[in-house]
Amino acid sequence: RALSPRPAVAVRCQEGQLVVTVSRDLFGTGRPVRAAELSLGTASCPPLSPNPAQAFVTFVAALHECGSTLQVTPDSLIYRTALFYKPTRSGNPLIVRATPAEVPIECHYPRRSNVSSGAVHPTWAPFRSTVAAEERLRFSLRLMDDEWSGERLSNGFQLGDSLRFQADVTSEGHVPLRLFVDQCVATATPDRGSSPRYAFIDRGGCLVDSRAEDTGSTFVSPRPRPESLRFQVDAFKFAGEAGNLLYISCHLRVSPAAEAPNPWNKACSFSKASGLWAPLEGTAAICSCCDTGSCPSPG
Repeated sequence: RALSPRPAVAVRCQEGQLVVTVSRDLFGTGRPVRAAELSLGTASCPPLSPNPAQAFVTFVAALHECGSTLQVTPDSLIYRTALFYKPTRSGNPLIVRATPAEVPIECHYPRRSNVSSGAVHPTWAPFRSTVAAEERLRFSLRLMDDEWSGERLSNGFQLGDSLRFQADVTSEGHVPLRLFVDQCVATATPDRGSSPRYAFIDRGGCLVDSRAEDTGSTFVSPRPRPESLRFQVDAFKFAGEAGNLLYISCHLRVSPAAEAPNPWNKACSFSKASGLWAPLEGTAAICSCCDTGSCPSPG
């Protein structure tokens, strides 16, 4: 069904929140929908207290609320959610007078430079908008000294030593962030796809090297701050390789600090004392996929 000339759904992507305005005549049929039949996101957030006299229903939510998801691309931060219309049953349970609908919503924020845009008029396709903001993220990964007080001056190790890593992200004008390490791969050459290779962090935040016998590899608790993450790995080398150099490449990612850790955003180490995977934050359930290998891909 075509939308009415006036947009049935309007989205404003603001610096820290989004505002969704929905026409009660959502389908342009002249039959208004009830405010109670509309919700935002998988958390089913309700609209603001509706005024029956108004022709529109309004939702206001922070970017990380209502079950929204965040995707980080080289150029953008993309927050995704959806508007849901779930009609109530009519008086006769044998008939249906309305069909549920889902309207996907996206807010795009640039990670580089400033982009300014007015409000967009959405259709049933995903909505996109940008705002003027400084959105620069700078990631770093450093080898630290034994006291974690500063960067290690030497990159030489003996077998039996511990490699102490600290990952950090700094941002300007951004909502508070929590840093995660999805994967770290060691190779004998600078090419992270070369062989031999060893992914000692894998599956979206599982420190798989901590599962090996006679290792003390672990994520270090507590974090210095949400945007920093520390982990230590026992030194190793590739069997049969004449060279003694290791090249380490890691994939770092952030999520809103207010978002609870989950199977997509986790830092899990294996506890030999309990024989179980333990998260740095959150419940043990988020680490249950570390042994099965069925961890969901981060968004």
